[in-house]
Amino acid sequence: MTRTYLVTGAASGIGAATAAALTAQGHRVIGVDLHDADITVDLTTHEGRDALVAQATELSGGTLDAVIANAGLATESVATVAVNYFGALATLEGLRSLLTGSDAPRAVATASMASLFPVDDELVDACLAHDEPAALHRAHELLDAGKGGLIYGSTKKSLALWIRRNAATPEWAGAGIPLNAVAPGIIRTPMTADYTATDESTKAILEMVPMPLNGIAEPAVVANLIVFLSSVENSHLCGQVVFVDGGSDVVIRGDSTW
Repeated sequence: MTRTYLVTGAASGIGAATAAALTAQGHRVIGVDLHDADITVDLTTHEGRDALVAQATELSGGTLDAVIANAGLATESVATVAVNYFGALATLEGLRSLLTGSDAPRAVATASMASLFPVDDELVDACLAHDEPAALHRAHELLDAGKGGLIYGSTKKSLALWIRRNAATPEWAGAGIPLNAVAPGIIRTPMTADYTATDESTKAILEMVPMPLNGIAEPAVVANLIVFLSSVENSHLCGQVVFVDGGSDVVIRGDSTW
């Protein structure tokens, strides 16, 4: 059965690997990115988010079988907040109505194991309050204070919490839409190139992000999980943030979640 998928961040990394895997299965993929995609938009802006919805509606004919909100940044910048959290929510919420026409609608977001690192509670709270101006202002404050390193993990924790808080609601589970997320460890993508460029940098990042099972992964590893989560076969996973991180979650959190 051929399905229609929309994948943000489709031009490189995990998004490109996901699009390739879905296409290989015979599905139709509508790719979204800043360049080299079916829909080229900037998800840091309201105009870009509105254009995404309009163009996705047109290209899909009004129905999507799955939405994969994968686009993200890992830079110490205000744009990271705009894309990783508010852009992801705009994608999921803005395209949810297109999923209702599918017999097996699915939605997946890309979080990160960085959500386990120390975060800025004020930034997380602003995100979860859907107050984008406040969140962007807080990001500016963190950058000015030399604490920009807290931004990425804060956005990914916010996204994971949003998934957990919304997956079981009438809008998602009640509409028959499994909403879940993946949480990758270190993946060999353009986003992580600086961290894996040399043996020394690779050793350093693995000391911070322990991956005892097979070490740093290729994008296809995460893509394969996304393919399952967005497939017809995934009928009952609800609000799960699935860590595909070579064991980072296990090492860092142990049994503390139980």
